Amino acid sequence: MSLPAGTAPLQAPSPTATPDGLPTADEAVAHTLLNCLLRELSGPEHQTAVADGHLLLRLPRRGVLLRVALRRTSLLGAHRFTGPVTEQRPDGGWDKTDWRRLAEYAGAELSLRTGVDNEEFREQIHSSHQALTATLAAHTPARTGDGPEDPLAAYLVSEQSLLFGHRFHPTPKARTGDPASWAAYAPETAASFPLRLFAVRDHLIAEESAAAGATAAVDALHPAVPDGYRLLPAHPWQYELLHHHPALRAAFDRGDLLDLGVSERPFAATASVRTLYDGDTFLKFSLNVRITNCLRKNASYELSGAVALTRLLAPVLADLETRYPGSAMLREPAYRSLALPGPDGSPDRTLLEGFGMIVREGLDRRLAPGTTPLLAAAVADEYPTSPAHISRLLEGAGPQTALDWWAAYLDLLIPPVLAAYFEHGMVLEPHLQNVLVCVDGDGMPAQVLFRDLEGTKLVPDHHADTLAALPPEVAGPMTYDAQRGWDRVVYCLLVNHVAELLAALADLHPHTEAELWARVRAAIQAYADAHGCPPLLSALLAGVPLPAKANLLTRWERKADRDAGYVRLASPFPLAEHVLTGAARTDEPWSTAR
Repeated sequence: MSLPAGTAPLQAPSPTATPDGLPTADEAVAHTLLNCLLRELSGPEHQTAVADGHLLLRLPRRGVLLRVALRRTSLLGAHRFTGPVTEQRPDGGWDKTDWRRLAEYAGAELSLRTGVDNEEFREQIHSSHQALTATLAAHTPARTGDGPEDPLAAYLVSEQSLLFGHRFHPTPKARTGDPASWAAYAPETAASFPLRLFAVRDHLIAEESAAAGATAAVDALHPAVPDGYRLLPAHPWQYELLHHHPALRAAFDRGDLLDLGVSERPFAATASVRTLYDGDTFLKFSLNVRITNCLRKNASYELSGAVALTRLLAPVLADLETRYPGSAMLREPAYRSLALPGPDGSPDRTLLEGFGMIVREGLDRRLAPGTTPLLAAAVADEYPTSPAHISRLLEGAGPQTALDWWAAYLDLLIPPVLAAYFEHGMVLEPHLQNVLVCVDGDGMPAQVLFRDLEGTKLVPDHHADTLAALPPEVAGPMTYDAQRGWDRVVYCLLVNHVAELLAALADLHPHTEAELWARVRAAIQAYADAHGCPPLLSALLAGVPLPAKANLLTRWERKADRDAGYVRLASPFPLAEHVLTGAARTDEPWSTAR
């Protein structure tokens, strides 16, 4: 696949300039903050209501009542908003509240709720707004018939179409620096660019491989490396951030590192920003940049862990792919980095992790013939920002076709995720950015591809011997206990992924929402019936609350993603059954987060 070099320029738009049909940056930030407050603060404290086509949300400690118009309500409480957020005046009237004031209210409520302050919070929300403003200015709305015909080109369009990011994260798209510093490397600007290439003396290369030839695609980027050296590619943005490091400069001066220029082939930025693709191989680089919540670098244990999991899980993944041929996992069979010694003689950690690069299989290794891979997050986006969106895949189709599409997709997605956990003690993280929906020529689901072993964990009870054979610093981060692992599976599978794609389908045919949830329950029930219905599945089917990752509280308390807590959402399964049988509940003021 040929990737174009260069990137779309960013402009300095007014806050209200936006492509047709999309919210402004002001509205998007305000709605996202409201989503977070609804899910994590006001909802669990029974401070919300739906009335007269609006959501009412009270911040009890701050003493503020907010209101926003609804495009559509949701059985899970993940409503669709439209227009400005307003706050009630003392006389009972309503005034518009912009995103800055809403951020102040959110910060005050969080401080009073947690007893801690976070001076970074408002700055990060400003960064999110700045990024959204810039990417909306660079975005060209897709028109009917504009979708690329080449499957890999269509895939890249889907990777680069996520303008708004996670709608239940308080700072989606926030990045270190202003847009001028990262525009050339951003997926939202359709960025593709060559890699920086360096030759490193053999003994200064850190590398592990799960199989022979795992780094062949990397070495092919510049075959003419001098004898006694190995090739080390680098993300150009990361090299800009690290090139002044004293040990690095000294290594250049000694000739331990040679600058080979740039790669002939450009690599395209994917949705994660730091994972790049040239049509053959994915390379996951480190970036010393905070994106949403985390600094996006490959820790040393993650480098070794990716290769270890690829090797150790080979029989598990082979079993799952044999039993569920409509699914597959992209392996990560190698890493390579720079091991310049630090003052104590061991590799300098800043450089080892900063230049750490994980090799991930390309799509051709696992993609079913005749299918087009699309990023699930693009298919499920709240707004149709690319030809991959479900509204484009099902353009002109009626409700029954949408239900058939949904049933086919659930049959591909749900069984292998449940089997991985219950039968193999493996925690997959099938959130929307970790799954590719592979569709046939009619736009129907034919395969799902899972990716990113960083989020894949093992339950120790199933893998005690395997974990004991690994260094503790590698084994520890790749484990979850059984309950934490189950929460992660249910959150990623049902709350982050299924619920959001279901919402996009319900936007097309709102009266089908209950039936869509009933199909989810039926898919889980089918797996449970075939495998002895484990107690955790019995509870899930009975309607126990669902875990939702507390992104707002995690960001406020400055926790690592691994330590994120969960809030519990009322299950939509009983409600869907009530709706289907004609016994739908009515919303009661100040009842729940619905």
